[in-house]
Amino acid sequence: MRDDDKIAGLRNEGQIEDLGSKPRQRFLVLDTSTAVMAAAVMEERSLLEERNERAERNHSVHVVPVMEQLLAASSTEPGQLDGIAVGIGPGSYTGIRIAVTAAKTLAWAWDIPVAGVSSLQALAWGGWHSGLAAKAQAAADDAAAGAGGTPSADQGGTSAAPVHWIVPLVDARRGQAYTALFASAGSDTPRRLAPDAIRQMDGWLEELAARLAEAAPEERPAAVWIVGETGQHAAAAELRCPAGTALQLVPYELEGRWIGRLGAEALLAGQRDDVHALVPNYTQLSEAEANLLRKG
Repeated sequence: MRDDDKIAGLRNEGQIEDLGSKPRQRFLVLDTSTAVMAAAVMEERSLLEERNERAERNHSVHVVPVMEQLLAASSTEPGQLDGIAVGIGPGSYTGIRIAVTAAKTLAWAWDIPVAGVSSLQALAWGGWHSGLAAKAQAAADDAAAGAGGTPSADQGGTSAAPVHWIVPLVDARRGQAYTALFASAGSDTPRRLAPDAIRQMDGWLEELAARLAEAAPEERPAAVWIVGETGQHAAAAELRCPAGTALQLVPYELEGRWIGRLGAEALLAGQRDDVHALVPNYTQLSEAEANLLRKG
């Protein structure tokens, strides 16, 4: 057998890599915008390791040890990282700054790109998948018990994946929430329909109800998923949905893998933020700044 035939055979068996192939990129992921410090190491779009630590927004104590644990568990040296993805909020004013500052500092020190992503978009994506998984498990349990049943309105009845609306919630106190509106179908990344903002919940629910009522029947979602810190906003269960649109409430805490998926998409597409100009998305003045303005 000729040498080139042997090489081709080994390549087909996966024993040697293609000379033209590139090593898969690795990314560090951080988010401290909520009560959970969400962190991960991604190999492109695949999750290698993840840590989600509830610290009631006291993330400054945990951020460095958690990063060290992640790198060790994934057998990743800092020099192997190709970028950092960081959630820029909106969310806790003090909390967001911890991850953003850490990401900017490390990106500058290690000379790698940094990409900021919406924490609410990641919350929407993760919460929706968590809700779908719970429904699938419940259906499987029913089937195993012989309960049978009929498909719910949000499962759809055609080959095309039905569109779902996703409303992420992070409590902002005083009847307010950091929230937005996204749409998705199948495994698609949630597509933005309304910007990240801090909103009064009663007015936001009225706005969503009006938007649903005004949508043409063929444009209405199969379901509206309200995900995240739903316990602090029980009124969300009263959202008025038209016939054929199911309402699902999913208590959910952010996981690093979803910040990682968004960040990987951005970094692999060549998107990056200026390491000095990247700032959190506060969506409002801090209490100290508001007090300063009131004093004139």
